[in-house]
Amino acid sequence: MTVKVRLSEETIKIVKSTVPVLAEHGEAITKCFYQRMFADQPELKNIFNQTNQKAGRQPKALANAVYAAAQHIDDLSVIMPTVIQISEKHRSLNVKPEHYPLVGEYLLLAIKEVLGDAATDDIIEAWGEAYGVIADAFIAVEQQKYHEAFAQKGGWNGYREFRIVKKVKESDVITSFYLEPVDGGELADYKPGQYITIKAEVPGEDHTHLRQYSLSDSPGKGYYRISVKREDEYGGNPAGIVSSFLHNQIETGDIVSISAPAGDFYLNTESENPVVLLSGGVGLTPLMSMLKTSTTKQTGRDIHFIDAARNGSVHAFKEDMSQVSADHPFVKTHTIYESPSEQDRGYDKKGYIDLEWLQEHVPQHADFYYCGPEGFMKAVHHSLKEWGIPEERRNYEFFGPEGSLD
Repeated sequence: MTVKVRLSEETIKIVKSTVPVLAEHGEAITKCFYQRMFADQPELKNIFNQTNQKAGRQPKALANAVYAAAQHIDDLSVIMPTVIQISEKHRSLNVKPEHYPLVGEYLLLAIKEVLGDAATDDIIEAWGEAYGVIADAFIAVEQQKYHEAFAQKGGWNGYREFRIVKKVKESDVITSFYLEPVDGGELADYKPGQYITIKAEVPGEDHTHLRQYSLSDSPGKGYYRISVKREDEYGGNPAGIVSSFLHNQIETGDIVSISAPAGDFYLNTESENPVVLLSGGVGLTPLMSMLKTSTTKQTGRDIHFIDAARNGSVHAFKEDMSQVSADHPFVKTHTIYESPSEQDRGYDKKGYIDLEWLQEHVPQHADFYYCGPEGFMKAVHHSLKEWGIPEERRNYEFFGPEGSLD
């Protein structure tokens, strides 16, 4: 998608001159932005993940996005992949065009507050114009995504009610939920690796909580399945509000509202390269969808599934993967336990994934997909880069705001 920048050379020059300032103060600006906006517009807490706010992940992600936009304000096509990625999440969260002017207003106020006298009228005016162009790019992409979500067979916009028809404990910390539409209508298809957004009305909470969960089964089965890790209190971090709600309060027969499947992390089913799926912890959920889809639609394509977990008690779908491997000779599965217990048997490696081990067990000419905790992702990412795997064959997804693996 081409984005025409309707800004004067002077405006572009001013915005670019703020790049060093954003590098130094960007996160302070975005923290101020969220604080002011939520104080004045508390209803927006119904859209934004407050856990990510408290952990500082969302302000940091926004700061990086603003910095990139300033760097490339004269050629926004450079950041269009990021715009498309963020727009997938926005469509899933039902972000609308009318939200953008409000966000722009508070972003300019935050720039003025943090930078003080350094934020001259010329800078504020230039950033106001630039924000308008950036917002228009997001709105255009999102309008197209709303149209596609609604127009597809079984599609919808907004939220649709689904009934929990089955709840299955997969490990000590991961439980699967099977969802069917209350209206009995058709289900929108999805690409293996995509997610849905659950709109959770949690008793005792002042605001709605929206959480995105990967679909963990192959499409075309008449239901959606998500597999959710219960996020317990750990290391000073509070327990996950929505994951605890789903595990402890939602039961078979209960109804939840979800948005149509979304996401730009999915299996390329057109490629004939071998596939290497690398998961850490609950990061296996989108990869399970890829695995199951590959074994039904691409029989014969070599698949290597490497699943890393702390130990057997928290390892979900182990039996499922063993069965898939037994049924399909082109599928090879490997299990890595960081700290196996005395009861654990049948794992292939103790410790962590490393480059030497990868080189021994998977083909270099494969397409790689990886998902898991940030430390796991960085280790895999750096190993693949060191091995010379080109960017177009390295595919990954963060659970939460986009971070950096470099």
